[in-house]
Parts: sequence; structure tokens; C-alpha cells
Amino acid sequence: MTPDSHQPSKVPVEVEGHRLVLSNLDKVLYPDAGFTKGQILDYYTRIAPLLLPHLAGRPLTRKRYPNGVDGAFFFEKNVPRGLPEWIRTARLPSPGSTKDRDEIDFVVVDELATLVYVANLASLELHTPMWKVGPKGAAKPPDMLVIDLDPGPPATIVECCRVAELVREESDREWYPKTSGSKGMQLYARMTGRRSTGSSESTSDEIRKLAEQLERKHPDLVVSRMTKTLRPGKVFIDWSQNNPAKTTISVYSLRARPHPTVSTPISWDEVAACTKAEQLVFEAPDVLERTSSKGDLFAPVLG
Repeated sequence: MTPDSHQPSKVPVEVEGHRLVLSNLDKVLYPDAGFTKGQILDYYTRIAPLLLPHLAGRPLTRKRYPNGVDGAFFFEKNVPRGLPEWIRTARLPSPGSTKDRDEIDFVVVDELATLVYVANLASLELHTPMWKVGPKGAAKPPDMLVIDLDPGPPATIVECCRVAELVREESDREWYPKTSGSKGMQLYARMTGRRSTGSSESTSDEIRKLAEQLERKHPDLVVSRMTKTLRPGKVFIDWSQNNPAKTTISVYSLRARPHPTVSTPISWDEVAACTKAEQLVFEAPDVLERTSSKGDLFAPVLG
């Protein structure tokens, strides 16, 4: 889908039997990198075999940048206008909605055509919760846990890696690390066995207790409280991301940074070896190259 210099403003395409009209493929959405909307669509199309299983069944929140990463943006939960009837949606309660809605109709990305559709709307970032919806659209219990590691400058992802190793030592769960694509990282665990039907409240409480335990043992490195004045030079373990109303950046999603960085799965060997933040910065072309040889390092999270 990479455009040429004479790319028309609208291009009709067929994706898995669905007709779509792609627009403004030559529009630069990452000015510092010269990365165009056509290249964004190309990335999402090529990474789709790995990305789609992680999006499937999860109501999607999109962060849209119609005029690029330097322009205005907005979060979009509700279905956009003119949504094709073949795209799957799920109507879910929306407590505390900023638009006073009792319910919101979410897009659920289960197939390539839907992914291309939302990407064409300049949905650079894809955010999902730790739970899925069932065949009839009802919310299921959480099937994943997440620990969001947020470094307070001058701390970087290097310090996040040290905290990730501490989490791995202290917890009896199997954790899988990924970069956030921004400044921090996340650890994911699959809900399994007797703990596979835990509530969002119980999972948040589990991670909160772990965060407090690590803060007591490593007060110079870890903070478990949200107070921003406590964070400089430390890593905040954000346990609240397991709240059912919250979402986290999806694995393989682009980020709205100066360059098209990606939330990228990494190995524990890479975590241990990280001594400079640049070692764990991956842009869209890097991720396509990595996955061609490494496959999906995040596949175990799917079960």
C-alpha cells in the first residue's frame, strides 16, 4: 500500500471481500520521519497476522491523529459515522462517560478489513482492555493481567527493565514483556487455571500489593503511588491499568511519537541486556524485520 508520488486522494480497494475507499495515502503523518498514511496502512496490513489475534474480541479505543502526530488528536471509543454494517460492534455500559452516554457502541477488530478501515481513519494508536466480549457482546471476566512500568525522568526504560526483573523474581506468574513504544514498558500475564476467572478488582489488588511490596524493598527505584512528586528517578508500577474501565496500548500498535515507534514484544534476555534506552526503541520497519525471524514473542499471552 505504499503510495507513489502520483497517488490519488482516494483509492478503492477490496480487502477480504469488503470494499473500502482509502484516502490521502501520501499525507505525511510523522513529519520528522516523512512517514505517510500509506506507509501506516502498509505496516498494519503486514503486521496483521500477528496483531489481529491480540485485538480479537476486545472493544477498541482508537487514538486518532487526522493531521499527523504534531496536530490535534482525540480518543474515540464510539463507532465512527458511516461505519460499514459488516464491521462487528459491541454495545457496552459506559460509566462516567464524558459525553453522558449510558452505553457506547465499540468497534471490535476481528479481521483485516476492519483493521484497515480504522487505520484509514488515522487511528495511529490502538488501545484495548484486559477483557473480551462474548459472541453476544457481553463483557467477559479479565483474561489477562498487566503491569504498566512508567519511568519518572531521569529514569528511562533501562530502570523499567530492572523493575521488570524484580517483578519476575517476586511473582509466581509467567510474565511477558513489551515496550510501550513510548518511554516505558508493560508486563502481561495470562489468567490461567484456578485464577482464570478472577474479577478486575481482585487482579488490581494483586498487582497493587506486589507494587507496594517492591516499593518497601526497593524504595530508591520503585514507587507504587500515583503522586507525581514521588516519581522523579523512579519507576511507577501502575497497577490501576487492570481496572475494567481502562485500556492499555496494544502490542504491535504504533505510537504517536516523532518517529513511528511500536509497542514491541521483547525477550527476557533483551530485558537483562538493556543498558541504554535506545536498545529498546523499535520503529515499524524494525518490527516487521524482527517478527519475520522471531515470530510473535507475545503469542503465549493468548493461551
